[in-house]
Amino acid sequence: MIKMDPKDIRPKIKETTNYITNEPVEPEKVSSKAKIGRSIVVLIGEIIGFLLIAHANVGLVVTSWETAVVAVIALAIINALIWPLLTRLFLPFLVYTIGIGTLIMDGLLIYLLSLFTPGLTIEGPALILAPLGMALITTILSAVLTLDSESSYYRTVTRDLIKKRHPTTKTYPGIIILEIDGLAKEIFEEAMKKGYMPTLSKWVKRGSHTVTEWETDLSSQTGASQAGILHGNNENITAFRWVEKEHNNQIVTSTGFSDAPMIEKRISDGNGLLVDDGASRSNLFSGDTDDVVLTFSKIKNLKKFYNTTWYYLFANPNRFPSIIILFFWEMILEIISQITHWLRNVQPRIRRGLTFIPTRAGANVLMREITTETIMGDMLVGDIDITYATYLGYDEIAHHTGIRDNDSFKCLKQLDKQFNRLEKASEYADRPYKFVIQSDHGQGNGATFKQRYGISFENYVRSLLPEDMTLYSNMDSNENYSKMFSPFKGARDSIKNGIDNITDRTEDVLEYVTNEKVFRTENKKPEESEVIVLASGNLAMVYLTQFKERLSYEKIKNLFPNLIPGLVKQEGIGFIMVDSEEFGPMAIGANGVYYLNEDEIEGENPLEVFGENAPQHLRRSNSFKYTPDILVNSFYDPETEEICAFEELVGSHGGIGGTQSKPFMLHPVEWDVPTPLISAENVYKVLKSEILKYRNSENITKNLNHGK
Repeated sequence: MIKMDPKDIRPKIKETTNYITNEPVEPEKVSSKAKIGRSIVVLIGEIIGFLLIAHANVGLVVTSWETAVVAVIALAIINALIWPLLTRLFLPFLVYTIGIGTLIMDGLLIYLLSLFTPGLTIEGPALILAPLGMALITTILSAVLTLDSESSYYRTVTRDLIKKRHPTTKTYPGIIILEIDGLAKEIFEEAMKKGYMPTLSKWVKRGSHTVTEWETDLSSQTGASQAGILHGNNENITAFRWVEKEHNNQIVTSTGFSDAPMIEKRISDGNGLLVDDGASRSNLFSGDTDDVVLTFSKIKNLKKFYNTTWYYLFANPNRFPSIIILFFWEMILEIISQITHWLRNVQPRIRRGLTFIPTRAGANVLMREITTETIMGDMLVGDIDITYATYLGYDEIAHHTGIRDNDSFKCLKQLDKQFNRLEKASEYADRPYKFVIQSDHGQGNGATFKQRYGISFENYVRSLLPEDMTLYSNMDSNENYSKMFSPFKGARDSIKNGIDNITDRTEDVLEYVTNEKVFRTENKKPEESEVIVLASGNLAMVYLTQFKERLSYEKIKNLFPNLIPGLVKQEGIGFIMVDSEEFGPMAIGANGVYYLNEDEIEGENPLEVFGENAPQHLRRSNSFKYTPDILVNSFYDPETEEICAFEELVGSHGGIGGTQSKPFMLHPVEWDVPTPLISAENVYKVLKSEILKYRNSENITKNLNHGK
């Protein structure tokens, strides 16, 4: 154990240089009078909160204001003396109750205090409401008076961490990678220009960081991107969800609690981004580390769900109650937003509903705060070499309001405050840190397929098939499966028999899709499925699940003559991709065909507006094991930058076209980042290379010192 002078327990800035900007850092100078003044203001606020709960008649009885003063002061002393110990002892309870246990512990402390305080009693709902009431007042005061609530956190946490730091501290930089889910480079730069992200703008203006655009794979969604970034492998991740015919038409979802572990097992080779002293916070996949918090691929493993890093969230007794207050405030903001958008008739607009209210608060407050608090703890301990964390709020809000909506930009403003907190926390650390802010994909905006054409995409597909066929669809943005429809009868035999009648030679593809007459059939609701239609933003997948193999263009044309022409002639569809026995993979539009293997075009180029790398992305996706029989991508209008989601979402992503495929990386200027940077797997290579450089520099320094 290292002996330390008592004065060393105070948090302090170890270096005179900011690790992010490389500029001199002046230690925070706060007078004793100011500190006393802040403490008095907080104390008065908590007393007021205590009295308000008492007057609400919910179970707290305080006979006088003097009693309230005594109780609040005594509670503050008790918390200062024993709360860290209680947190250590009951940490599993706090973790498995997702923090609600802190409210129970707070209430029990007040109850124990009431046994020794005349004029104070507490019971019933007040055991929970009293801590929340005190936290509410403190949160309001902190916001209105800009109180330095972080300083008390550093005092509490740093004091505890000093006791457990290793005798030798790592001197090379750790890397903190913070992902803003769903933020396109274009929107990121717009947010900085408009003043929503002053912290990140400061880094760019000071010259410590620069912004590099990178391009996603065809599947521009978190599952494919994080698989590539964290494991260097996103092969066979066709979309957000896909069908595996070989497994009895099982539908696999990237965010499924059961599916994510299976996917990680497939893509991992044991050399993930976080395998060596790494930490995963709020991600889909672990990057091959066991130090995980709220990571989907490990979340069902209770042993790994519990992590001592949670301690830093609960180290301050007031922190989690304040997060609960912010959670409910975010719910109120969402209610106001829904009403405001309706009154202003904002278009495009979707019905968000009641369930989105707590969903938004969970993503934009609860997950955000847990992520930030645990990262701060990681930095203060100093053991973690690389942390990868995801902030989900922007993606969730932009899906439902739009990528440039006021709500979306306000979310980015709140995220910027988190980055500012982390920057300040790094100044208390014993080792330097390099910060990287990046996104996994962008989003595109536009009215949905159903809003534009008055019919859902799955119903449109059903109308192109024999009327007694069954269809199962999952077009929702959440993970609830859509309902099943009733069984078909006569089409099965006629379709299977038709395979034998396919001609050996394919007639002209463009002539077929242009001249074939499309017949619409009545929609029915069968219970069992022979066709599955899935959506991933503006990307849709049609699986003809009567057949174990992927059907070729020739077979689809013979068995379902309406299907391909009906799809490509629909104005909401930019192109489809099918695999031909004769020509290989083909991208087919209403007026042209792109033969991907030969890079030859007949008629108009259906991929012209989708970027120069679109053929490369399609060829790769066509080789995947679970590519659908027909892959469908919506139109993209380069003038309006609109796409058309097959789900009911305003902002969407999943296919190609526009800003959804153009995320960014804000990284230290000295990093060697190639341009153009294409695919998530290459982002993995960049990040892996940079952390190895830092580790190698440490080894070189040690060898030089040893030589002396």
